[in-house]
Amino acid sequence: MPVEWQPVRQSRTHELVLQSIEEQVLAGELKAGDRLPPERELAPVLGVSRSALREALRVLETIGVLVAQPGRGPDSGARIVRNPDDALGRLLRLHFALGSYSLHDVLEARVVLERSSWEAAARHAAAEDLDAAEQLVDRMGQPDVGVAEFNDLDTRFHVLIASSSGNALTSTLTSAVRESVRPLILHALENADDWPSTAGALNAQHAQLLRLVREGRGGEAADLVEEHIRGLHGTLVDENIQNNENVQNSDNSDNSEINETDETGGAEGNGVRSV
Repeated sequence: MPVEWQPVRQSRTHELVLQSIEEQVLAGELKAGDRLPPERELAPVLGVSRSALREALRVLETIGVLVAQPGRGPDSGARIVRNPDDALGRLLRLHFALGSYSLHDVLEARVVLERSSWEAAARHAAAEDLDAAEQLVDRMGQPDVGVAEFNDLDTRFHVLIASSSGNALTSTLTSAVRESVRPLILHALENADDWPSTAGALNAQHAQLLRLVREGRGGEAADLVEEHIRGLHGTLVDENIQNNENVQNSDNSDNSEINETDETGGAEGNGVRSV
């Protein structure tokens, strides 16, 4: 019977290290809080160079499942952690900037996530979380708050409510999605015709949202947060669509002029006047 050969998977060395560590995590052999052996011990066990091991550890640190402390002592070395928020936010922000997701996609995802968060927060949010959210609303209502600080407080407000909803994954995704559009929202706020009126209108909705959650009116809070998001974020989508249309029209116009020039040049070259 002939031997059945299978294709060999080509991988860079650090990818094999990543695969090995991932298998240990999936098997339950490595858990959050566990420390990896020192590089000088782990590298020969895995059969790789220390530079390949370091590259794999840097990847794991970037995606939020490992933290590495240089030096010596009880806190030094690499330790498995659970820190998805920053990692997912950074990843989504980069992919959004690269065009992997449209602004419209991000808007719709944010609406779905925050409707769920606010409705759940009306049932599960702890009093201390709502008190912390109240402090953020109070600060956003102060006349000396600038655009950048308002945007930061606004982000913290929405993420805090998501984290109080009782669903850790919804909280993480909400934070990642909101972080991905933070620069765009900041730009929109900076270009508001009347910043004090804009800030006042947005924060009035914040206060109303918080009141609905405190009263347990989750359905109404979900409807209002959708209106709140579509108000500013939806404007960004409309502007993005308009800008894309303007660019496309400009490109079409340029192409039309080039074609007319080619046709004119060709006609004159053949001794025929273009009419």
